[in-house]
Amino acid sequence: MSLNVKLNYQVIAKILGIVTLIIGLFMLPALFCAVFYGETENIRALMISSGLTIATGSFVILIVKPAKARFRAREGYLVVALCWLICSFFGALPYYFSDFTSSFTDSFFESVSGFTTTGCTAMGIKIMPKALLLWKAITHWLGGMGILVFAISILPALGINAQLIARAETPGPVLEKMAVRMSDSAKILYLTYISLSLLEFILLCPFMTPFDSLINTMGSISSGGLFAHPDGIAYYNSVAVEIIISVFTILASINFILYHYAATGKWGYVARDVELRSFLRIIIGAVLLCTLGLYFLGNYPNFFQALRDSFFQVVSMITTSGYSSADYTIWPAVCQMILFTLLFIGGCAASTSGSLKVIRVVVLLKLIGRGFYKRIHPRSVVAVKIGKKAVPALVVSEITVFILMYMCLFLFSCLVLSLQNLDLETTISTAASLLSNTGMAFGEVGSMGDYSIYSAPLKLYLSLLMIIGRLELFTIVILFTKSFWGRER
Repeated sequence: MSLNVKLNYQVIAKILGIVTLIIGLFMLPALFCAVFYGETENIRALMISSGLTIATGSFVILIVKPAKARFRAREGYLVVALCWLICSFFGALPYYFSDFTSSFTDSFFESVSGFTTTGCTAMGIKIMPKALLLWKAITHWLGGMGILVFAISILPALGINAQLIARAETPGPVLEKMAVRMSDSAKILYLTYISLSLLEFILLCPFMTPFDSLINTMGSISSGGLFAHPDGIAYYNSVAVEIIISVFTILASINFILYHYAATGKWGYVARDVELRSFLRIIIGAVLLCTLGLYFLGNYPNFFQALRDSFFQVVSMITTSGYSSADYTIWPAVCQMILFTLLFIGGCAASTSGSLKVIRVVVLLKLIGRGFYKRIHPRSVVAVKIGKKAVPALVVSEITVFILMYMCLFLFSCLVLSLQNLDLETTISTAASLLSNTGMAFGEVGSMGDYSIYSAPLKLYLSLLMIIGRLELFTIVILFTKSFWGRER
């Protein structure tokens, strides 16, 4: 089968130019921050970075004039993959041109960590200049909802089918439109996203400086786990701060489509949502088990403190935000195992969280249950149901394949990372953490997500792993299949 397929390069370039310009414009607040705080070195770095990024995006937009706007599935997947690579490249420039990093590899890792909302670092746990910290927070915030979701609202003006792009970027097995046009759905998503961000910022302000509130808001609402101080959330030693951040990371990990239903008065639909109910049950169950484990097996004589730390850490893990208020690496083994398991579950589909997603886990468990039932009743015809609605066989198959691919990639990544010759705990948890876009791990990486121990080639692999995890495997893997490129789609 021939691979000589025609692509609409003009439209692809146009979209990438628009996204590049957007990234460059979002560097300007960080530049103003550098000017405000008198960070001379970072002023120079951000001026060069924003100038190059804006100039590149503007140049492409001006010179590329698509003759036609035909846009197919292959262009949609290719645009998404290229977009995340290009954004990560240009997003690395502020770190690279400053004196904060020593190599472009570290800068690229830092950029990918931001856009994929993984929230880890390759430069060691140290105080980051305010301007660069703000830039990393902005990359978290943009990546949380999806870079291209932001751009989708303007794509119809080019005659581009935004649904094809959204399908490739939106996390989760099912993509529902909230409005007739995908561009309107994108606007609703970002309106909800901005509203939640503003509310959290206001609630955090009484407990910290406005700058810290901004950083922590962008880090938590995106499920990125970025914090303003090297000590993390423990720096504030505040129950109120932990509750606010936990609540909003949970809210950000709920399917954003449910907010639209709630706003339009369809509360019954929200209350009956199987994924949401399962998500909350998992949190409650995990918190209870961890609390009991800490209280009876750990060094927690105070039940309230055990409950406090358990709640925050469980929420942090399952939402893949990657925050830490306590050193969970010294917790009893049963508590660590619960947290490690949560790494593979994640939040809800169409949210800012990463990993497998609750809906996939629910379908998998129901599929297993059906397997046992058919062993007892071999002639029965039993459909996999979510609530009272049968899940199409094709969707069940896609979910099964996805989970299998996810675990295969996890095992392969463990093998690749073992070349660093670190202990097994560090190796396995690193692969699980970065594939799930959580950031924090166990062993030598620790609860702060410090990946400076890895070599430059492995940092590049980990960067790719974060992008693959954020785009949920299919978007990347499908680009390397002959069948996808060999047919008109």
